[in-house]
Amino acid sequence: MSEGKWGDLSARVMSAIVMVAIGVGAIWQGGIWFQGLIILVIGGMIWELARMLAPEKPLLPVALGVLASFCLFAALGAGGGLVMSVLFLPALIGLMLMKKDQLIFALYSTGLMLAAIGLVMLRSMGEAGNYNVGLVAVLWLVSIVIASDVAGYFAGRIIGGPKFWPKVSPKKTWSGTVAGWILAALVGLAFALYADVPVVLAMCVSAVMSLAGQLGDIAESAIKRHAGIKDSSNLIPGHGGLMDRFDALMGAALLLVILLLPVSG
Repeated sequence: MSEGKWGDLSARVMSAIVMVAIGVGAIWQGGIWFQGLIILVIGGMIWELARMLAPEKPLLPVALGVLASFCLFAALGAGGGLVMSVLFLPALIGLMLMKKDQLIFALYSTGLMLAAIGLVMLRSMGEAGNYNVGLVAVLWLVSIVIASDVAGYFAGRIIGGPKFWPKVSPKKTWSGTVAGWILAALVGLAFALYADVPVVLAMCVSAVMSLAGQLGDIAESAIKRHAGIKDSSNLIPGHGGLMDRFDALMGAALLLVILLLPVSG
């Protein structure tokens, strides 16, 4: 094992410990604490997205990030269909003010906003039996993403092998991708036994959520490759930026929103 292959492990672990502590604390508390964290993260991710796609306008990414946070705050605070339409405002402003890559920004930023609402709605689910459904559901989703990322990191470096999509994400391997599905399914098994839900269904859905998270990661990798940069920012040591760290979670959350729309409707 070469030092280069594992050179970022120490920084990744230390940053992960801090992020897990903050994230688990906010998830456990729920309410304004969880909403506040989501609002800050999404605002930062949209700042990074605009910064990658419109580097010639340094003030525009800041404005779009602040706008996204404000729109999420307004939508979560008031609710209702009309107010929820403000979620599309950052995308519209980007379409009007960006010189290029407007469609990329609009689609990705809208996906982030919807994923954020989905996470908050998931956490707000009530009690069932002797456990909090929302708390368990969010912990399940986050655990799937973490398990998939950890499995992909170690399997990809230990086993290696063919690349999953080398033109877009040159480091991602098939071995890491499949290992992510397997570990995510095992996470689903654990949560199914705890929550007393069908085991096979939980394992299959967990594997699909892992795939959605991986596709979210690939989508962000494609944007970075298009922009010609390595990391979305340097906010998180060993991980790059917020998009580098939370792209998979937002991909899984977006799929969950799409799956739950018919049920909620």
